[in-house]
Amino acid sequence: MREWFITYGVWILIAVVVGFILFYLLRRWAPHIVEKVVPKQWQEQLKGSQRVVTWVIIGIGGVILALAVTAVIVSRYGVDVTPALKTVGGWLLEHGVPILIIILLSFLTHRVVKVAMPRLIERAITIRGRGRRAKGELAKRAHTLSGFLTTAIGAVIIIVAIFMLLSEVGIDITPLLAGAGVAGIALGFGAQSLIRDFLSGLFIILEDQYSKGDVVRIAGIAGLVEDVSLRRTVLRDLDGIVHSIPNGEVKTASNYTKEWSRVNLNIPVAYGEDLDRVIEVLNQIGKELAADETFGPMIIKAPQVLRVDKFGDSAIEIKVLGDTKPLKQWDVTGELRKRAKKAFDEEGIEIPWPHVKLYFGQSQPNKDLTCPACSHVNLHGSKFCANCGASLSSQAYSPSAPEL
Repeated sequence: MREWFITYGVWILIAVVVGFILFYLLRRWAPHIVEKVVPKQWQEQLKGSQRVVTWVIIGIGGVILALAVTAVIVSRYGVDVTPALKTVGGWLLEHGVPILIIILLSFLTHRVVKVAMPRLIERAITIRGRGRRAKGELAKRAHTLSGFLTTAIGAVIIIVAIFMLLSEVGIDITPLLAGAGVAGIALGFGAQSLIRDFLSGLFIILEDQYSKGDVVRIAGIAGLVEDVSLRRTVLRDLDGIVHSIPNGEVKTASNYTKEWSRVNLNIPVAYGEDLDRVIEVLNQIGKELAADETFGPMIIKAPQVLRVDKFGDSAIEIKVLGDTKPLKQWDVTGELRKRAKKAFDEEGIEIPWPHVKLYFGQSQPNKDLTCPACSHVNLHGSKFCANCGASLSSQAYSPSAPEL
């Protein structure tokens, strides 16, 4: 027993102790090595990744140390491990190192994309307004877009890494690539509408065509935007109906409330009115509205007469324009109509309405009725004179005297 321990045990013990010491040093030095490799400005964002990389290095180093210790122990029993070591070492040098590099580069690329993508998206996104609300909207949209793009890029990285690893271990990936191509074509045809929705949603959010809280008209439907995602837009109209519209159906997006809104109102007046006086009254109403405590803060530019816009069937239409804050144009327009009606009533300005005369045809001449008061000839069947209003009932039906 003593001879065996002197011959084998001491070397085995030395190998185990040296292995543990090296493993301990590897655990101590690995985190510092990773920190020196990673730039300081990225260390906070890649904190979780650093831990993963550190433990990968420790794991691989531990396996190598364990194999070395095992080789030393086995060799002390007289077993020739040289061929096995050469085979394992050759395979590790030829394939193991590239496999390790592929895994590490794929992981680091994904982490860098995950950290850098939100910043790139924030720079690319156009945002309206300033302040806390605008920053919150920017952060929300950047998070949505960066999450989608990071997931898509991550999927591509994983697929490429898997194909590279399979090729590295000696598996022919040509049939796999052909099968993936066929599957991609089939998936593209089957999910083309879904892909179109996501791509359209990507550009809607990236270009800030509209966002939550805007009033828009898309796909022939107008309403308040309640939610925007990469796949669909949710609108609620004035009737309270909620419409869910796939983004792929949005060919034209009309935003009524982007940055500012406009009062665009045509006011009809009678042909006999003095237009200069009417314009003066309307301009004064716009100035008073802009100075109002309630409606003044809603107005950017006071409503004023732009021009005499149209000769209508029964009225001359005067166009009034003014700029308001988003979503306030309807409030200001309603108040402008109300004040215009009151002012026109006070000034005696007529707001006309269409008149229609109905004609029932020519009456027989011998049955026309002549008014006894003014001699005006009235149509047969009239009860009152159309000129003076006198009663015609005594002539309308005058029975002949009975024969005796």
